[in-house]
Amino acid sequence: MNIDMIRAAANRIKSHAVRTPLLNAPFLDDIAGRRVWVKPECLQRTGSFKFRGAYAALSALDPDTRANGVIAFSSGNHAQGVALAAKMHGTSAVIVMPADAPALKINNTQAYGAEVILYDRETESRDEIGAKLSAERGLTLVKPYDDPNVMAGQGTCGLEIAQDANALGIKHADVIVCCGGGGLTSGIALALEADAPTLRARSAEPEGFEDVKRSLQSGGIVRNNALSGSICDAIVTPQPGDLTWPVLSRLCGAGLAISDQEALMAMAQAFVHLKLVAEPGGAAALAAALYRHDEIEGDDVIVTISGGNVDPAMFARSLETL
Repeated sequence: MNIDMIRAAANRIKSHAVRTPLLNAPFLDDIAGRRVWVKPECLQRTGSFKFRGAYAALSALDPDTRANGVIAFSSGNHAQGVALAAKMHGTSAVIVMPADAPALKINNTQAYGAEVILYDRETESRDEIGAKLSAERGLTLVKPYDDPNVMAGQGTCGLEIAQDANALGIKHADVIVCCGGGGLTSGIALALEADAPTLRARSAEPEGFEDVKRSLQSGGIVRNNALSGSICDAIVTPQPGDLTWPVLSRLCGAGLAISDQEALMAMAQAFVHLKLVAEPGGAAALAAALYRHDEIEGDDVIVTISGGNVDPAMFARSLETL
């Protein structure tokens, strides 16, 4: 995967994806001790950056292959992105989702027209379920992050960050990215390397599931011991991807880890000061900027709010932190 693929993906999705801005709120600056610029991908189609990669991947498929239908594994945001992208391309989608995924994400995925297959992530293998369905139905797998076209689609977010940062005169800054398998983080890192090389991508993950942070520290891929147990479900993955890891290890600064409580607090701050609705995993980067500010340098920090698909009860929990 390279910058040419990201630019090609940008051309394919430009009439379909939302071009999100960089937002700033002085009250957030006060908490962080520096200027905080927020990239609100919670305003993206399907409420998450995942639409970028899903549309980029489906639009790159051979039409005959695409017509047979696609399959994806996801706790919710990739699911919705693939479901809508498939609908827009006039094809079918099967989504294998963990049974403990937020109800809103399951319902929305079905509403976009996808067939949802639920599984127990502790006792069942989504890979085995997916392999069986793919073989039976001739479906093409669209991976959530370890796919060059998906990574390229997520990298379009980085092209926009670079363009806006240059326009705002932001010369040096960490770009903190909510990170699961690393598709968004690696895509952004590659885009920044090309168009804003003085900006540095960094990962933000929930404590106890910071496989990317620990991998960066050790110099090799480290797995998480558990696959559930954080409210930041959208960014809990087993380990960095085989394709994303080489990019992460080459281009990213030290990883950051935040607590579930800090994610809830960041969600509340985003709502109060920017009128944005973030889900816990989607607020991880903002939480790092606000509550791990001693691990960040410089006068500016850029963060992604990567998704806003949150159940009402969880959102209410966040507001209780105010």
